[in-house]
Amino acid sequence: MSEHIFKLPDLGEGTVESEIGEWFIKVGEFVDEEAVVGTMMTDKAAVELASPVSGTVVKLAGEPGDIVAVGAALVVFETDRATTTPEPSAAAPPVPEAQAKPTSGVKAASKTAGETRARVMTSPAIRRRAKEAGIDLNLVPGTGAGGRIQRRDFDNYLQTQASGVAAAQVVTPSTAVKEIKVIGLRRIIAERMSRAKQEIPHFAYVEEIDITELEALRKHLNCRRGGGSDRLTLLPFLGLALMRALREFPQCNSTYDKERNVLLQHEAVHLGVATQTPDGLKVPVVKHAEILDIDGLANSIRRVTEAARDNSAKKNELSGSTITITSLGKLGGIASTPVINLPEVGIIGVNRAVERPMVVNGQIAVRLMMNLSSSFDHRFVDGYDAAAMIQRIKEMLEHPATIFLP
Repeated sequence: MSEHIFKLPDLGEGTVESEIGEWFIKVGEFVDEEAVVGTMMTDKAAVELASPVSGTVVKLAGEPGDIVAVGAALVVFETDRATTTPEPSAAAPPVPEAQAKPTSGVKAASKTAGETRARVMTSPAIRRRAKEAGIDLNLVPGTGAGGRIQRRDFDNYLQTQASGVAAAQVVTPSTAVKEIKVIGLRRIIAERMSRAKQEIPHFAYVEEIDITELEALRKHLNCRRGGGSDRLTLLPFLGLALMRALREFPQCNSTYDKERNVLLQHEAVHLGVATQTPDGLKVPVVKHAEILDIDGLANSIRRVTEAARDNSAKKNELSGSTITITSLGKLGGIASTPVINLPEVGIIGVNRAVERPMVVNGQIAVRLMMNLSSSFDHRFVDGYDAAAMIQRIKEMLEHPATIFLP
């Protein structure tokens, strides 16, 4: 018998330490070589790590939420090998699960024709949901590449299971309290939100917009497209209007370098799209949105938001935004006060559209109305300029043909 120490490898991007996200093994358990032992959290993704040897787990580096330095012992195995397996090479660092390639000690789950799905391909968020719901992921059909279980696959399976459940029984009151450690992406979100509210004096501005004509145009364009997946939402129209408005108000397309005390005013518009995912709020980025037309912007928004939800987004697709738009869709409410996405200086939120009676040319008419709720960093964007930019966007959305004028 011998001891093998599996050290935390370099996760790339100059990472010197990482947070334990979740363990899939426990002390005393026998683990096969290449079985996924757990996830480590970087700023942008959860990375699955695979065992480099077969053996019994003797020691784990800590609990979820603990920080482990690169090169420190992560898992100690007891093996029956005379020699230990070399550690993963620094030249072949692990990558997020959705992009992982087979490497020694760092490998995402895979499946071949004659292989059982003991190590199911899916995201850490779905593994966590399955664990909480008591679902065996081997029973969930995956429609993704290589049989990967995607969010919709898991949701469909839950709905199927629920449809066969007997009528609800009498429920007795419970005094149970569930403790949830604030770790991983949720910890990062909490820290960034706290920093944004502590450091940035938010200036909030809400404007009411009549989108009756815009909605008519959107429906007309969608009718010509049929029932495909390329149907337009309101976001690309807002995005195009924002691109044009930023030409007149470039100070709103800026980021603040706190360390150097420098405001960086960008010519390129890297549009962040705040997206709710099973792991929490992420902001995938459409790079160079200023050069895209309505279809290009719509397709790019769709691509990056879907990648954020299924954890296939690359690290550079989750950083580098210069201004952000956010929408709660049908849950958008009347108004909101979106929190600025550091280090940006502005964010624009879309609220729910509702039909209301309005006075138009002296007559009462039913119009489709929607509010835009925006927040700006008052240190660098004056209230007048912020309001003027939103007014410019309002003008274009109420007269949508002007969005497409040269």
